[in-house]
Amino acid sequence: MESYSESYRKAGVDITAGYQGVKLMAPHVERTMIPGVVSGIGGFGGLFAPDLSGMREPVLVSGTDGVGTKIRIAQLLDRHDTVGVDCVAMCVNDIICCGAKPLFFLDYIAIGKNVPEKVAALVSGVAEGCVQAGCALIGGETAEHPGVMDAEDYDLAGFSVGIVDRGDIIDPSRVRPGDVVLALPSSGLHSNGFSLVRKVFHVEHADLRAHCEDLGESLGDALLTPTRIYVKPVLAAIGAAEVHGISHITGGGFYENLPRCLPEGLTVRIEKASLRTPPIFKLLQETGRIPERDMFNTFNMGVGMAVIVSRETADKALSALADHGCPGYVMGEIVPGEERVVLC
Repeated sequence: MESYSESYRKAGVDITAGYQGVKLMAPHVERTMIPGVVSGIGGFGGLFAPDLSGMREPVLVSGTDGVGTKIRIAQLLDRHDTVGVDCVAMCVNDIICCGAKPLFFLDYIAIGKNVPEKVAALVSGVAEGCVQAGCALIGGETAEHPGVMDAEDYDLAGFSVGIVDRGDIIDPSRVRPGDVVLALPSSGLHSNGFSLVRKVFHVEHADLRAHCEDLGESLGDALLTPTRIYVKPVLAAIGAAEVHGISHITGGGFYENLPRCLPEGLTVRIEKASLRTPPIFKLLQETGRIPERDMFNTFNMGVGMAVIVSRETADKALSALADHGCPGYVMGEIVPGEERVVLC
């Protein structure tokens, strides 16, 4: 007998819409299938058998995050196929910081009213993020929340699990004075600071679709640009050079995130003139009259990831990054000092 509940539908939850959503998302999930996937979608748990050959002491590494209030931009534009990339990126870009390769991802969608096409669009973005990260989407959950969320509202979160050999874990103890700090360019704001962004640009009343000369595109397109995923280029750099530290520049900007990959007694000295900052940051700062310190303490300022390498292998790292579509550049160095981050 087909599963259906008229009483549940009258309460605001249409379980048949959920089944239709699974059918629509299936082709997107299929794109992410990699060796190791044991189960398809629809089971009670996602099964994955990792290849441990060549690993002496494998360590699992996990990361979880959501998209944050950037989702409001997607809702205002009625465009839902990009924020899934952000969701994956915020998780896999974290676990790569210790050198772990992402294996699989699971998502969670809470939505006011389950519209199968909207849910499928959200999952298509998640699948695209998984493809970019080289991991599998092995499960997820969509929960309809009538009476708790408005019909048009939703939230998206997820988590990823990766693996690294214990001897290859990248931790702050590796960083030395004289090391070079490489900047990996961001695609824009990524998925951080959007409560401030939405306030500055008055997004609830702004024409997000109008072309903006300062940006070369509409404000909406600039704000909705997906977070860059750094997994493949960073893994290539790790294989080619002596990588001593990696920092994902998210909410908290330079001042919060760079110290997370530093031992005590060392300072990251950044040359501000070297930074290649996209125009959205200048527009944001000028429109909101935001002090420079706050910009660097909230946003990535064009640097989505910082990779600390030995000076002798910096060129090898840059070459590996470029070969994988991520043209990094030198933005600073590690020096002795008690002040954790210095911008000069």
